[in-house]
Amino acid sequence: MAQDARAGIVRHIERCGVVAVIRLQDGSTLRAVIDALADGGVTALEVTMTVPRAIELIGRIAPTLPEEFILGAGTVVDPDTARAAVHAGARYIVSPVFRPAVIEAAHAEGAAAMPGCFSPTEILAAWDAGADLVKVFPATALGPSYFKDIRGPLPQVRLMPTGGVNIENAGDWIRAGAVAVGVGGALVDPKLVAAGNFAGITERARRFVERVRQAREAIA
Repeated sequence: MAQDARAGIVRHIERCGVVAVIRLQDGSTLRAVIDALADGGVTALEVTMTVPRAIELIGRIAPTLPEEFILGAGTVVDPDTARAAVHAGARYIVSPVFRPAVIEAAHAEGAAAMPGCFSPTEILAAWDAGADLVKVFPATALGPSYFKDIRGPLPQVRLMPTGGVNIENAGDWIRAGAVAVGVGGALVDPKLVAAGNFAGITERARRFVERVRQAREAIA
């Protein structure tokens, strides 16, 4: 049952195609950011542990979200934090690095695990360790062609770039084999948040979703 639940989480992320990586200096704006993203069609959300009182905020917001939302915790680097995030309501755990103990902790709590990897060796090791999806990070230094190279010998691995994904290259990552893209500041722009311009975040979300849709149609 736990494995089926994790598979459902990954399917949701793949359907959405865009994971919003939410890093905020002021946690009080989190709900407004989530609502803005939802209005733009992004329902896969990753609240990073760098947000002040992130676990508390996840616990407060998770029960209020409609079923079509999927909330995860990001920047998780140890098993205790993974467990705390899941208990608060996170359904998937994202890490900037590959640590088997974090994958094990997430799975033990019924959550999907998405470790961050860079090299082919790390990617395959994480997949063999049970990663439900591998976050390639930082993708800034690699580019979409890296995914084509990796997918050749490792077609079974689900890959998602994070770091360096923007509106101009989002479709390129999908065409190269990414199942989704993780987007931080290019989507949840700190300047827009600080200005209270949540409509601007909604518009960016719409554009990212549309770029992913177009890319998928092009390769269908």
